[in-house]
Amino acid sequence: MPYRKNFVVAAVSIFSAVTLLASCNSSSSTVALNGAGSTFVYPVMGRWIQDFQQTHGNVRINYQSIGSGGGIQQVRSGTVDFGASDAPLSDEAMGQMAPVIQIPESAGPVCVTYNLDGLHKPLQLSSDALAGIFLGKITSWQDPLLKKDNPGENLPNAKITVVHRAEGSGTTAAFTTYLSAISPEWAQQVNKGTSVKWPTGLGAKGSEGVTGQVKQSPGAISYVELTYATQNKMPVAAIKNQAGNYVLPSTGGTTAAIDAFKDQLAKDPRTPIANPPASATDAYPISTLTFLIIPKDGKDAQKRSALKQFLAYVVTDGQQVTSGLNYAPLPDGVRQQNVQALSQLTVNGGPIQ
Repeated sequence: MPYRKNFVVAAVSIFSAVTLLASCNSSSSTVALNGAGSTFVYPVMGRWIQDFQQTHGNVRINYQSIGSGGGIQQVRSGTVDFGASDAPLSDEAMGQMAPVIQIPESAGPVCVTYNLDGLHKPLQLSSDALAGIFLGKITSWQDPLLKKDNPGENLPNAKITVVHRAEGSGTTAAFTTYLSAISPEWAQQVNKGTSVKWPTGLGAKGSEGVTGQVKQSPGAISYVELTYATQNKMPVAAIKNQAGNYVLPSTGGTTAAIDAFKDQLAKDPRTPIANPPASATDAYPISTLTFLIIPKDGKDAQKRSALKQFLAYVVTDGQQVTSGLNYAPLPDGVRQQNVQALSQLTVNGGPIQ
């Protein structure tokens, strides 16, 4: 198995260097790293930082959950050491900033959460129903399309209140990528991106703000990362995939979505994994990869070394903790690409020691 062997050798090489450097720097002054961006990845990012700092006592990492758009802007302005975004940068966008390296860090489901009383099982939504709600065309929980999706359920005679992110958001990019894939009307009128002109609804800042708004608004519906819904004890909808199955968001459903696009991801890890084909019978259709955006070069040798160590941990051993936090671990092929990409990081134009 030469493919797997090469990956293991590359990973071991990085971590051998990491261990040696950590021991050499054990008595050195504290190294501070700053990151910002995706709220989607914040729960697992917090775990990665906590675990890494336990074995690297001289490194302190601060991550601000300000949304993918904010993270990209701070990388562009040079005010952080790394950013995180659920929406990958296009070649055009990368060409408009200082050279960066962009790698997938994790994957997970974007779930649809709601505030409805009286349901005996999770709300079920077809793609047509979901697009209709966020287009503002379906405005009542008594709509015939919703009743068709939820036979036997006593849906309330209530108005639907749409809640969406108010700021630039990678979660929004993932959600609107799905809506654009399943609704030609959405693709034409709204399209996809970290910020869009919403046809209807109330804006809230961050995944934290969205969950709070939904919890206090009977009849509300929105989209968040699964951990936020779980931590806030909020229900999540089962979404109908192309195979015709209503699937609840889960790490397994996201893994099935990744597997459906594995050939495309091997060529370009920015390939969207939303709305996988009908052959992926268990796939959750609103899934996304999330990305790290790292300046290719830097001036502080100690900081660049610590940053490379942390990122190497995230994309290798750090993947072991993702599933416990409702994220899907990266497949081996993507991990190997990441290890190779990290070797391109430099300090003052030269290799990081």
